[in-house]
Amino acid sequence: MPPASPDHPSHAEWPTWGLMAAIHCGWLLAARHAQALGPLPACVVLAILACWFMSFQHELLHGHPTRHQAVNRWLGLLPLAVWYPYDIYRATHLAHHRDETLTLPGIDPESNYIAAGDFAKMPRWFRPLWFAQRTVAGRVLLGPALVIVPLWLDIVRKPWRGDFSQSRLWAQHLLLLGALLWGLHRYAGIGPVQYLFGVGYPALGLAMLRSFYEHRPANDPAHRVVINEAGWFWRLLFLNNNYHAVHHEAPHVPWYRIRAHYLADRDRVLHRNGRFLVHGYGALMRRHALRPIDSPIHPEARP
Repeated sequence: MPPASPDHPSHAEWPTWGLMAAIHCGWLLAARHAQALGPLPACVVLAILACWFMSFQHELLHGHPTRHQAVNRWLGLLPLAVWYPYDIYRATHLAHHRDETLTLPGIDPESNYIAAGDFAKMPRWFRPLWFAQRTVAGRVLLGPALVIVPLWLDIVRKPWRGDFSQSRLWAQHLLLLGALLWGLHRYAGIGPVQYLFGVGYPALGLAMLRSFYEHRPANDPAHRVVINEAGWFWRLLFLNNNYHAVHHEAPHVPWYRIRAHYLADRDRVLHRNGRFLVHGYGALMRRHALRPIDSPIHPEARP
């Protein structure tokens, strides 16, 4: 076996194992004491923990805490965050890491933009939703629905068209989700609707705040990826993925080393990404809570 590199150690990544323990223990405690906490506080705590779990899943698919894809997959299958089967998330996210196609509609599976031709074909009543999701409020409140509806429709649409490539993954996910919802109802008094829409939906909305403006159209692919100098809470919740240009440049670096990499080489990183810099999520909320940050129509930038 080759010697471990400082950026992707072959030994156990104790910070990531500790993170996993903290998320799971916190979630179990919050679920166990949900009745004592009350419906709203319990949902808030569980939603934050479910969002944190999504950040942990992001680490898993990038090869942490182990180099074994099968082990990491089993660690990420639990549907605490409800909506995405881990395997589908992994496939789309790794495809997203082709920087030369970042933000391009129909090519980048995580693009927040739409092609002008597709926008023109859209029903008039639906178009304002695309502009709304370019605001912070729209991204957090409407964004999850714009993702969940087409994603879950594919459970039926793909097999109807003869494509069964994801059927096994969805069957596994739905079985696990059903077991989770049954256990929550039976042992914690949290009903399925409460968890789906009081925890899972806001958790996804919170996660989508991170991706609200982490990419922009630009001719240079390196200029499409943001550095967000967020406060400690957001850095911990998103596992330093706010330093997104660093993550795209070196996706093998584990979450607990990204900030140090950035601070040690800040000038070079900002020069490389065209100084695409945001001074925290609070700045985005203040300036773009209800004002679109840009147009959802992609200007067709090309490398």
